[in-house]
Amino acid sequence: MILSTSLLSTIIFLVAIVFSMLGQGGGTLYTPVQVLFGIDFHTAATSSLFLIMVASLSATLVFRKAKKIDWSLALVLESVTTIGGFIGGFISGNISGQNLSWFFSVLVAFAAIFMIHEFKQKSKLLAVKKYWFHWLRQFNQQHYTVNLLLALPVSFFAGLSSGLVGVGGGILKVPLMVLLLGIPMDIAVGSSALMVGLTAAGGFAGHLVVGHWDWKTSLILGVAVFIGGQIGARKALSIDKKKMKKLFGWFLLAIALLMVIKNMPADYVRELLKLLTDDHQSATFVHQIA
Repeated sequence: MILSTSLLSTIIFLVAIVFSMLGQGGGTLYTPVQVLFGIDFHTAATSSLFLIMVASLSATLVFRKAKKIDWSLALVLESVTTIGGFIGGFISGNISGQNLSWFFSVLVAFAAIFMIHEFKQKSKLLAVKKYWFHWLRQFNQQHYTVNLLLALPVSFFAGLSSGLVGVGGGILKVPLMVLLLGIPMDIAVGSSALMVGLTAAGGFAGHLVVGHWDWKTSLILGVAVFIGGQIGARKALSIDKKKMKKLFGWFLLAIALLMVIKNMPADYVRELLKLLTDDHQSATFVHQIA
């Protein structure tokens, strides 16, 4: 039991480092890792939300000191995201789990491509315009303009999608803030670190009411997450912005690929694996599906 808890804590610690570097809470991996260690899914999900809150707090302390959190922007966007998340969670029961997984895979893969590829942002052009729906931000010696007519619906969509597929939201918030809203990568990561904790708090409260929380395990893992969050957030301050963006993109692509493989029928996956080891069977399989 002690060995199992120690191993779980080590894995969670490493996950916290990586996710905190990218402004993420870590829920995408916290829950499945716990389930693999035999923890009930509902309990794992509740603990995951708690750990996201801890990771968010830890990373926020670092990003706040480094002035990487646009507090006003984060709170405005998060208020809309929370509404979308509630609606997404409410209607998710009407959609099959497999369809939601496919939706998640496509959504994440789309975001990954835009993060990896070099697209020119138009934030500098918007910064010189002064329409009523353009929110000019001057933060930490950086100037950028947020189009509220785009930002609010996009944030709502991010929350809706997060509620549908059961993730903290950072996996969507960062690429949307960078690519669609023209927010600098370092500010997007820092602000997202704060926002994912607020999003997770609502879900955690709901699970807590029905008694899913294993507080002993959560507190042990919480210590590992807090330390990992400190290390990851500090590392994020020194990493090159372009490298951070591409790193996040490849991370998203890997998550999407794992989801696609998980959604594929078992027989089809076995046939695909055979393609890697048997040329004759590979040719036969291609002929069958042609």
